[in-house]
Amino acid sequence: MTLPLISIITINYNGLEHTLGMLKSFQTINYANLEIIVVDNASKEDPTPIETAYPNVVLVRNPINEGFAGGNNRGMEVAKGDYFYLINNDTEVNPNCLDPLLKCAQSSNAVGLVCPKILYYDDPTIIQFAGYTPISPFTGRGKAIGYMEKDKGQHQTARTTSLAHGAAMFIPRRVVEDVGMMAELYFLYYEELDYCVRIKKAGYEIWYEPASTILHKESMSVGKNSLLKTFYMSRNRWVFLRRNIEWPIFAITMVYYFLIAVPKNILFFLFKGETDHAKAYAKGLFNTFSINDLHANPELKPLKK
Repeated sequence: MTLPLISIITINYNGLEHTLGMLKSFQTINYANLEIIVVDNASKEDPTPIETAYPNVVLVRNPINEGFAGGNNRGMEVAKGDYFYLINNDTEVNPNCLDPLLKCAQSSNAVGLVCPKILYYDDPTIIQFAGYTPISPFTGRGKAIGYMEKDKGQHQTARTTSLAHGAAMFIPRRVVEDVGMMAELYFLYYEELDYCVRIKKAGYEIWYEPASTILHKESMSVGKNSLLKTFYMSRNRWVFLRRNIEWPIFAITMVYYFLIAVPKNILFFLFKGETDHAKAYAKGLFNTFSINDLHANPELKPLKK
């Protein structure tokens, strides 16, 4: 019996050291039929060492930085696999990580996306992700289940979950052919949550599979407290709400957001003396109003079958 081809897709953006570390961990994988695709998003660093160290890796040299969604979309466009594993370059995997994801994805045609349990690289006994609660239609925030908990086996049951974690998403090719690829207007953050909403609207389920685990270094490309992150988190939270919350609930969303959430966040930054972050937050929010059509997605052309 021929094993399905799994396409591993990751993005490199000035993170050569971490990308090489991730690729090294994949050399121990016990799954025999896979391809690895690295999309370099116009890094200032020369990505040639990737090809030198791992000549079997497909290196896609993107001429411009198209962000998380665009980079992954470029990878999916060249992928040949029956399944796509979109995984951050700041992760490392164990030898048995693929089989449980594949088994879950094959268990039912209703399975649209599968996430592993995500543990912290610096302390693998601490959980980062064991599923996700729904996004609040008012705040645009959700909660990672198990976040910062000591892993004592309390989240060892595979189950459906509301949303995926963008660090590691295992998706059947047929789902991408049906739903399309990710919305590139986000660039960074919230694109995977938007993708999950679309996948579920198409009738599929999002699954959490704890039999597979990865280690995540978290925010290595952008930085844990960067102005870029503040800008895009502010911008894209509002983009997500405007795209996915319908009237009349959206009327309540606007009242809460502008009378409570926005002042609270700006005051929080100012109280901490982070004036630059307050400005980045405000700039990100008002940037959304320059987007002519939040529902126009020319990049979402179906993947070729």
